[in-house]
Amino acid sequence: MKKHAYIFFSFLCITVLFVSSCSNDDTAIPEDPEVINNPVEHDLTEEQLRIVDYFKEVALGFEFGSASRVTRKWKSQMKIFVDGDPSPALKTELDNIISEINALTTDGFKIQIVDNFDQSNYHLFFGTGTAYASIYPDQRDFVENNWGLFYLLWNSSNELTSGHMYVDTRRANDMAQKHLLREELTQSLGLARDSKKYPESIFQSDWTTTNQYAQIDKELIQLLYHSDMATGLNRFDVDPILIQLLKEE
Repeated sequence: MKKHAYIFFSFLCITVLFVSSCSNDDTAIPEDPEVINNPVEHDLTEEQLRIVDYFKEVALGFEFGSASRVTRKWKSQMKIFVDGDPSPALKTELDNIISEINALTTDGFKIQIVDNFDQSNYHLFFGTGTAYASIYPDQRDFVENNWGLFYLLWNSSNELTSGHMYVDTRRANDMAQKHLLREELTQSLGLARDSKKYPESIFQSDWTTTNQYAQIDKELIQLLYHSDMATGLNRFDVDPILIQLLKEE
């Protein structure tokens, strides 16, 4: 089964846009107005319509590269091996984030921490970019200007299968470390695109130190990790499912 890999970054500041992709085509995918303006029949509220639009902006594809703009999510448990030098506060924050995510998913997906790297399918590294790049040499050119990044693999069914991420515990202060941890881990769920729409959102493309989910972030996690949400859905396929799920709330 062919596997694909992409790298995505949280930026050091809003004036530095240093990005890359592991695909053969490093051209950024342009915004497609139809992604958020595709007309569908519905009787949703304005707030529900905003959720539909935001889901299609954040959850379909990735910021860069030639990956198709479809839904991707974990169908297996995410088993995290924690490595590096996390502070007690970061360990507590990770536990809190995992608890929040697990409380929002209803399709059987859960995140758990494992003690052995061989048991894991996701490697979470806290430390310097140099140390992270010594484990993953392909990241050596990217860590200098980025305090956090994540990397994902998926199969031909668009199911996420493994990945890794890092949070720089030297250059980022305590608040920024917690923000990067929440952002990179959440985007590793398959909610991988940034947006400028909601300043309070963890998916905000401008640099922030948000350390909690906005209500609309919770809605996106719930929708993606609902048993009726499949992988490989494009902007047209996903509309009726989103509408039905929101009507049932």
